[in-house]
Amino acid sequence: MARHLYNALPLSSRIGTKRGRTVQILITGAGGFVGGALIRHLRASLPHATLVGTCLPSQPAPPLEGVRWVSLDLRDPDATHTMLDEVRPDHLYHLAGQAFVPRSFEAPWETLETNIRAQLNLLHACTRLGLAPRIVIAGSAEVYGAASVTPITEDAPLLPNSPYSVSKVTQDLLGLQYHLSHGLPVIRARPFNHFGPGQSDLFVAPAFALQIARIEAGLQDPVLKVGDLTARRDFTDVRDVVRAYHLLAERGQAGEAYNIASGAARTIQSVLDGLLAHAHTPITVEIDPARLRPSKIPILEGDYTRLREATGWQPAIPFEQTLRDLLEDCRQRVKGA
Repeated sequence: MARHLYNALPLSSRIGTKRGRTVQILITGAGGFVGGALIRHLRASLPHATLVGTCLPSQPAPPLEGVRWVSLDLRDPDATHTMLDEVRPDHLYHLAGQAFVPRSFEAPWETLETNIRAQLNLLHACTRLGLAPRIVIAGSAEVYGAASVTPITEDAPLLPNSPYSVSKVTQDLLGLQYHLSHGLPVIRARPFNHFGPGQSDLFVAPAFALQIARIEAGLQDPVLKVGDLTARRDFTDVRDVVRAYHLLAERGQAGEAYNIASGAARTIQSVLDGLLAHAHTPITVEIDPARLRPSKIPILEGDYTRLREATGWQPAIPFEQTLRDLLEDCRQRVKGA
């Protein structure tokens, strides 16, 4: 057997809730922004389920309660097979991957290998082990590229325009292929932009919010650096997004693709204006060329009708509340640092 990048905590003391046993839920990339939000949601919604989260060997397990952590590199097929054989999940949320679009231009193969190979290892191991968990693949609305018609439905053509979006198209279609070829109950989620407390400042809204928090704390000159403010994006609170993932795992149709969106496109300028409205000090805005992306999608706006009809989901957290929560989270980060 090949060398494993695998280190699991014991998977014992299983309290029965599904046919006399615990429901086993596996979340890959559980230590990330979305993974943490999903864990908190599932812990509140399914208090008797066993939650197993994966994180990279180079990353410490996050301080989240009620999770059994597995440290492994999903690109290792043997380690992935061993982990799945131990966990044998009923639901599998595949969130792990390289999620920053600009990074994919700098390191395209890293993005493709990380996102595609990890998922292939998971799906292939499931078929070899005879497992058939309900699998929710966290894709991306980036697969639609510069769509000519908005709002975008799931039937729109896939027009990837970055290495990242190519990797997400591949993940999407790989999930469909394993459903058609092997009968795996794979559900393909296509979330549009999502944000909220805890998100990395690599992304636009927390990048603004963290600068505001630093300016308020006197740690930065009162000048906020920005990139392109004209692009329009469909923003949904991450807490609404993970609720959609949970509903899809329970009610989604296997093999189907589902948009997760608010149904409203907002300019990046409106995100900035909303955050500045809650700033405690005057701030000047300046364009920073280093923050401009090499590819440009003028608008991404999603139609979530299919998701609503299948699960009853709709956004519940107002955009303005997410902005306030994000800014307060960034203030606490700055204070803690």
